[in-house]
Amino acid sequence: MHFAIVGAGPAGAALGYLLARAGGEVTLLERQTDFAREFRGEVLMPSGLDAIAQMGLGAALDALPQRTVARVALYQDAQPLFDLPLVIGGPRAVSQPSLLEMLVREAGKWPGFRLERGFTVRDLLTRDGVVVGVRGDSANGPREVAADWVIGADGRASSVRKHSCLDRERPTQVFDIVWCRIPLLPAHADQARLYLGQGHFAIVIPAPDGRLQIGWVIEKGTFGELRKRGVSDWLGELARTVSPDLGRHIEANRDAVSHPFLLDVVCDHIDDWSAPGLLLLGDAAHPMSPVAAQGINIALRDALVAANHLAPLAARPADPGELLAACQRINRERLPEVKVIQRLQSVPPRFMFQRTVATRFAVRRLLPALARWGVLPLVIGIAARRFLFGTTEVRLHTRSTT
Repeated sequence: MHFAIVGAGPAGAALGYLLARAGGEVTLLERQTDFAREFRGEVLMPSGLDAIAQMGLGAALDALPQRTVARVALYQDAQPLFDLPLVIGGPRAVSQPSLLEMLVREAGKWPGFRLERGFTVRDLLTRDGVVVGVRGDSANGPREVAADWVIGADGRASSVRKHSCLDRERPTQVFDIVWCRIPLLPAHADQARLYLGQGHFAIVIPAPDGRLQIGWVIEKGTFGELRKRGVSDWLGELARTVSPDLGRHIEANRDAVSHPFLLDVVCDHIDDWSAPGLLLLGDAAHPMSPVAAQGINIALRDALVAANHLAPLAARPADPGELLAACQRINRERLPEVKVIQRLQSVPPRFMFQRTVATRFAVRRLLPALARWGVLPLVIGIAARRFLFGTTEVRLHTRSTT
């Protein structure tokens, strides 16, 4: 069978590897000519690390640039509430360019795999209501790629989803995130911090390139005003939002701060991921909120489940009805976890951006009290397990053809 996978992100590259390993023919189509660009979602939770280990690529992952997060600290109005140690084998911030290059390199060891960079999908090819390939622009001009099955794994702005019958209008989110990177603060070498304030909060994590990545969560639509005020003014406000040690570090490294980047937050899911000849996976089917760094991990778990159902069909001609039924099983198996995680992701932004008396009381009085009594770390620890390990067990059943 020939699979055309659109998008060499975590879901597409991982599934391409698994299907090629199972004896299928895979053409992986990637819009960019390389992976040498800055990614924001580079945190692999234990669930994502386990997915890569199940693929047999744990040692290859260990060799990539990365940092382990051993602790999570919560601050309220720049004052520490608690510092929670994580389980052994906690999250890792892993270079996504290096991860993707590793995945396509490993996939390239199988004869049925081919990666085509610089291919931009413009439309789907259909015949009698069935998707039979994609049409797009390649380095050598317009081209069509025929396939027995098309898999759209091309992210939150998916062209495959846009041109399919599966697309739908997305709900508006209440927040956006402004990202930047600064030199590493030694106290942050293995620690992630969350700073809560009324109407905003900041996420600070060690980045795999040896710097700190800061995500400042703001109300949707307010970035224009921040941009008018200029980077210097924005950094000053950010420095006043965080703890004194980090605030001083930001002020001392103003000239080394990378240019702030706005992430227009999108979070939704479609209930039906498949149509005749077509399957959507990862952010193409369910773009995840950046809250708690779930996108890459959910995408990798999608790839494992997809391989369980598609790999047994990969090395032989398969009936279209059989393939569609397999894709529907993937959909049913993965959608419950996606829904639960997205519901959990929606709680902190909704809470922080409510300007009610109850919310102000909770942020300024109740949270510190719960932290002193030991209740808040316990509650957050219980919720964090779902973000760290997922809500369902995902096991890879496929094996290589050799």
